[in-house]
Amino acid sequence: MPSTLDWINNPLGVVEEMFVASQNDPNSGWEAKVVDFFKSHLKEKDAHTWVPSMNDIPLHYLKPDSLVKFRCLIQDMFDPELYMRVYEGVDPSSQAKVLRCGKYKDVTECGVDFNSKNIVTSERQTFYCVPVPGENSWVKACYAELSQARVLPSTSYAPNRQKRSYEDDEMDGVDAQPQKQREPHAGLQVPPTQHCKESDVVPNHVASASHLDLNFPLPGEKGPSCLIKIYEDWEGFKVNDTLEVYGILSVSPALSALAEDKDASSSLIDPSESMETAEELRVHSPPASLVPRLHMVYAKVLAHNNPLLPCATLQDNHAFLSSTLSEMASVRSEFLAYLTHVLLGDSLAAEYLILHLISDVYARRDVLPLGKFALNLSGCPTTSSFTQHLYKVIQQLVPSSFYLAMNLHNMNQMRMVPKKDYVANRLLSGTLQLAKNTSLFLDETRLEQGQLDTTGVRNVTALGNVITWQKVDYDFNYHQMEFPCNINVLIASEGRSLLSSDCQIHLQPQVAPENLEEYLTSIPTHAQASTQFNKFRLYLSVARQLDYSISEEVTKSVEDDFVDMRKDDPQSISAEDLHRLLIVARLLSLSLGHTSLSRDIWLRAKHLEIQRSCRMEQHKSVNGNEP
Repeated sequence: MPSTLDWINNPLGVVEEMFVASQNDPNSGWEAKVVDFFKSHLKEKDAHTWVPSMNDIPLHYLKPDSLVKFRCLIQDMFDPELYMRVYEGVDPSSQAKVLRCGKYKDVTECGVDFNSKNIVTSERQTFYCVPVPGENSWVKACYAELSQARVLPSTSYAPNRQKRSYEDDEMDGVDAQPQKQREPHAGLQVPPTQHCKESDVVPNHVASASHLDLNFPLPGEKGPSCLIKIYEDWEGFKVNDTLEVYGILSVSPALSALAEDKDASSSLIDPSESMETAEELRVHSPPASLVPRLHMVYAKVLAHNNPLLPCATLQDNHAFLSSTLSEMASVRSEFLAYLTHVLLGDSLAAEYLILHLISDVYARRDVLPLGKFALNLSGCPTTSSFTQHLYKVIQQLVPSSFYLAMNLHNMNQMRMVPKKDYVANRLLSGTLQLAKNTSLFLDETRLEQGQLDTTGVRNVTALGNVITWQKVDYDFNYHQMEFPCNINVLIASEGRSLLSSDCQIHLQPQVAPENLEEYLTSIPTHAQASTQFNKFRLYLSVARQLDYSISEEVTKSVEDDFVDMRKDDPQSISAEDLHRLLIVARLLSLSLGHTSLSRDIWLRAKHLEIQRSCRMEQHKSVNGNEP
């Protein structure tokens, strides 16, 4: 590996070098220079692909104290914690006292003079982060393929970390720190006053740590969770943000021993520490081999999680945008044909599914989210595995998704709304704690007779709030806290959904029921169609990110149309119908690669809505009013 990559292998060396140089110039602004150094190097061509990713590489293969990256969701936040930014230690060779930098570290060198007047303490924030919930396998595979990081396990540490139990990790941490037993303060970078707020919980896939919840929002999730330490501008981040974090990996065994040693040392360091419960200590100081610490040097909020798109925004990448827009119409035509095949030959339903898949909350007016397009696909066959096949297709198209069978067990047992646990001082995750633009597939064909209990009613209400208001009211016991979301909800049902939606389209299959299973299994959903799927994946993400506007001329034309439609029959179109028509027109424009509404697209949108309305009326006349 070229020497220019030493900033990846030994980032603390860069930090220490700038810190030492700053001793001769107090106004050097060395901390800002450190951040600028890493930012500038990461902006070099493909440099970000050289940095090993915690999402792709097992933790025991990553070098401690090296620069790594992590694609994650902020699941919870702690209170700010104190750390020693500068401390005074003893040089082992000369025995002279020297100032050392404590930034980006959890553990100090031995021989810290805690009585020194040169100690400088500062605050840093801690986020508890988990992999992006529901991130689909094709996204993980694409990111892994793009990586140029070549990581081999070091014989000095990797084999010993490969298969540890929770207890082994803690015991190793104690054995590796004899200095801590003699001098409780010396091995710890952060005084125990750091621990203040929330962390860990939910389905746990690590068998060796069965009593340590990793707090993944969705059941069955795998991947590392992480405590991320942030030194500047943490106010710019919030719970549920999706980040790509570049930071210095910390997996010191001293962190695993912290909870054990606290009982013996807390009275010496901070008498108030005894106010922490045992449960709070457990979830706030998990073993570093399971929940590593990552000291952030740079992070960006991800506008999307599609590895096929350039890192830069579309507006900043004119060549890519121009090339993509020129092909949007042809890709849409190919995509429409594929979805028509998936939806049993129903091209109108395929049109509306495209509009749904590119919908996005682009703004909020007071409490009203603009741009959402929750779709109820009714008329789904219940005698086959149609809904599962449809979800498998959507999984291959969107970066993140989650399938929820709306049976009684799930509705009455699942925790969908995150809840504050005041005993452990953490936020318990729920299945509705999802990243921006996650596709939530609600399978209402799994409904069965029975009674919803209190939890079930609460879950149905929460789903309704997501669909109508794009918000989730987190449960803080004595009050609720509103968290805005941006979740694409598709409801598959036999009749009209029990939940509200922005639009209902009734499926009209063109396939005979007896041939349904054979037909569904013939639909390509995997590797054999990867090139085609990549075009569709790129298409959907680009369409969602395009800007959109309506000229004054077209606005006047739309207003005139509305007046004309109501002239003969005022009941023929309501304000709600006009609102839906404007949404359809907007999404139709974007699906064709147009960033402004034209008269032709407006007429095409009206035609789609007329077709859909006629179909719904025909269905009602045949089947009567549905419940």
